[in-house]
Amino acid sequence: MKFYKYQALGNDYLVINSQDVKFQFKLTPELIKRICHRNFGIGSDGILFTSVESEIKSQIKEFSLQIFNPDGKEAEKSGNGLRIFSRYLWDIEKVKLHQPFFINTLGGIVKSVVENNGKTVRVEMGKVSFWSQDIPTTGEPREVINQNIQVGDQKFEFCAVTIGNPHCIIILPEIAPAIAHKYGPLIENHPLFPKRTNVQFMKVIDRNNIQIEIWERGAGYTLASGSSSSAAAAVAYKLGLCSTAISVKMPGGKIFIQVNDDFSIVMSGGVSKVATGEISQELLSSFENLF
Repeated sequence: MKFYKYQALGNDYLVINSQDVKFQFKLTPELIKRICHRNFGIGSDGILFTSVESEIKSQIKEFSLQIFNPDGKEAEKSGNGLRIFSRYLWDIEKVKLHQPFFINTLGGIVKSVVENNGKTVRVEMGKVSFWSQDIPTTGEPREVINQNIQVGDQKFEFCAVTIGNPHCIIILPEIAPAIAHKYGPLIENHPLFPKRTNVQFMKVIDRNNIQIEIWERGAGYTLASGSSSSAAAAVAYKLGLCSTAISVKMPGGKIFIQVNDDFSIVMSGGVSKVATGEISQELLSSFENLF
């Protein structure tokens, strides 16, 4: 089974095209975990699964995409995954430079454009919602702004949003990977979030720059995230801390976010190809459960 590996600011995904699969198989949670494992598999932050068959809607091509986290669960949306998939479509000549196209995900349809000879992708990520029933969070219907959450030995003030997938954003004067590692998993699985949540610890640098550390739902600590950048930038704008054009600094690099007045998000960032290879049938065959 052929795979294509890409990375976007250190966030790496495997693209698997069903048309490249020459034998019958089922992409089960166990198999996903095995393929994504850094020691026992290929190693990745997730799998992008597609048939690359397209439809024409409003004279624009539309492609369907399934996004799987390394824990085997399907994700609604991934900003870095969408940019990687867009670059893959350009590499296999399904789309052209500067030609918009749609990607249909579990978290909604986005519009994407490949630019800069494949090195940059711009994605219209959709609208951010702060409403509890959309995210979702437990409790009465409300905008989830500047509320309190107790995790372990610490109480945080947070905002929660969705951009097709859930996010919890905590603003701190200083952030570090250790904070994400310590509190990220506790917040991800907090009862307040019935579908779990992605977590961002955010520092506001100035009106056009923020910095985040990320704990990704189903993946753990990660170097970069497009949907996390979108969510954090939307919160910074909502609270009046930043303007509409925001550069988001992460350990893996920067993503540029435009927050429109209706909280629709346009994300631009880099992506590069890492490798193409074959997943062996030995890896795909059943063996003792290691996880």
